[in-house]
Amino acid sequence: AIGLLVTQETPSHDKGRLDAFASLLAGRLEAAGAAVELLPQPEQGNHLLARFVHGNDTQPPALVLCHYDTVWPVGSLATHPFRVEGGRAYGPGIFDMQSSLVLVEAGLRAVRELGILLPRPISVLITSDEEIGSVSSRARIEQEALEAAYVLVMESPLPGGVLKTTRKGIGTFQVESVGRAAHAGVDPERGINAIAEIAHQILAIQALADREAGTTVSVGRVAGGTATNVVPARASLQVDVRAWTEAEASRVAVALARLQPGLPGAQVTVSGGWNRPPLERSATGALFERVRLIGRTVGLELAEGGTGGGSERRSARLSSVGPAAAPGSSRTRR
Repeated sequence: AIGLLVTQETPSHDKGRLDAFASLLAGRLEAAGAAVELLPQPEQGNHLLARFVHGNDTQPPALVLCHYDTVWPVGSLATHPFRVEGGRAYGPGIFDMQSSLVLVEAGLRAVRELGILLPRPISVLITSDEEIGSVSSRARIEQEALEAAYVLVMESPLPGGVLKTTRKGIGTFQVESVGRAAHAGVDPERGINAIAEIAHQILAIQALADREAGTTVSVGRVAGGTATNVVPARASLQVDVRAWTEAEASRVAVALARLQPGLPGAQVTVSGGWNRPPLERSATGALFERVRLIGRTVGLELAEGGTGGGSERRSARLSSVGPAAAPGSSRTRR
């Protein structure tokens, strides 16, 4: 089964291939005993929602989250063919996350074939655009997660099979400085250099990082000016912020909203915010401990860890953090 899925090739922007793959998955999950609904999308690939009941159907479901799009372009099989060597399978997208789709299907089949009665239904949401930010699936992820008793995310683990119980929250902020244009050679004193202003802001922003707390603040893009002989009237930057805790996320958001111009007469506008809140162990610890106990019954000793990388699988916990949190909001300082 894993070879079949890997060799389909499902890059995030190829709707034809994505839709065909969703239909393939739908058939396989129906054969495993699930009631399957395709969720049509006008631009991204269709999503898939499977409901599996084998026992008690009165409790809130357990939600299993997956995606089937990959970062590999069509044609990658020519250079990275699917193969099995030394008991391991290789191929584009096999780790993230076609192998997880096979595991989900196998689990459903096993429950039915072994006659295991489940304490609650299982919902399986499989999306087509996780690798590009879940632009069309986020609302449905949030909806299904809020209705579920708990969520198991089938994303690839840390090295060694370590389960991810914590993730950094992710914020993307924009800062724009506005000065005054002037001729750089004739009357530069009349100008207010927006690039110089944004340089002041870069130093202030980078200083918000806290290594001990694990909070990273990285100015990744800077732009400004129109010509070398003109004092620049506008400049801008984009900053990536990541934090392990809600408290740190709030601290940075508040500090960014309070940025002040360093040059007389300049203006500074801050926009953007936190689009993924931190996933703290307080939200996952109890579930992990239960999973670890279950693992021991079948000879698995599971470990846990965290990552600063992003995941769309925290969408149900989206919350505003600080006054500059809402995407599109802004604060201007003069």
